[in-house]
Amino acid sequence: MRKGTKRITVVVTAQSYYHLRHLADMAGYNSIGRVIDKLVREHQLAMRGGYTTEKPNEGERPCRERTDRHPTKKDPMKQYQGAVSRAQGKHFEEYIDLSLRYYEQRGEAVVEKTPEPMRPTKDLGNGKFIAYYEKAAQPDYKGTLKGGRAVVFEAKYTHSSQMEQSRVTREQAARLDDHLAAGAMCFVVAGFGNGDVFRIPWEVWRDMKTHFGHKYATPEELEAYKVPLGRNGVLLLLD
Repeated sequence: MRKGTKRITVVVTAQSYYHLRHLADMAGYNSIGRVIDKLVREHQLAMRGGYTTEKPNEGERPCRERTDRHPTKKDPMKQYQGAVSRAQGKHFEEYIDLSLRYYEQRGEAVVEKTPEPMRPTKDLGNGKFIAYYEKAAQPDYKGTLKGGRAVVFEAKYTHSSQMEQSRVTREQAARLDDHLAAGAMCFVVAGFGNGDVFRIPWEVWRDMKTHFGHKYATPEELEAYKVPLGRNGVLLLLD
């Protein structure tokens, strides 16, 4: 055991163990303990605004500088964490799409994802071009329920323990207000890293500070809006 280290025992899920093992392999560490140590130290740095006064590990140089003033090569652990987050967000969208197909097949609703606005910047010929995605101004999904009522909703995913109200942009909020005033069913589908999914009425999301006392919501606070699963595992988003 290295000087200045302590031996601990931790209990994690199988998925967390897989990710820790993968992170250790990517960073060239011979144990997942070093991964846990690094993640804890980075979290402490973030809480202190980027400064560290911690005693360094053996062989490391002490530092009292802001970590963001001296850029270094990309950290493979952070790259992996970013990739995992993106993959989870993609899986969340596919989960919603599966639910919408379920309702469409039953003839109960037709709801589609709003295409992301894209601005071409250069024509390459033969139908090819260079473009960039513009800032989203429309809610993510729009459609019609059986009987004629419109349904409009936004979908947000987070791997953290709370969902920030600011995740819905001002432009999207304004459009949801318009649709709600016109009689549409409007809500926000919020997914968390623990697998829970909630359908939050737009009126509740819009007035989050009034309902929860702050401009974010936790899974515990959203329990009343938790989306149930059908027998086949599909999200019953529109029930």
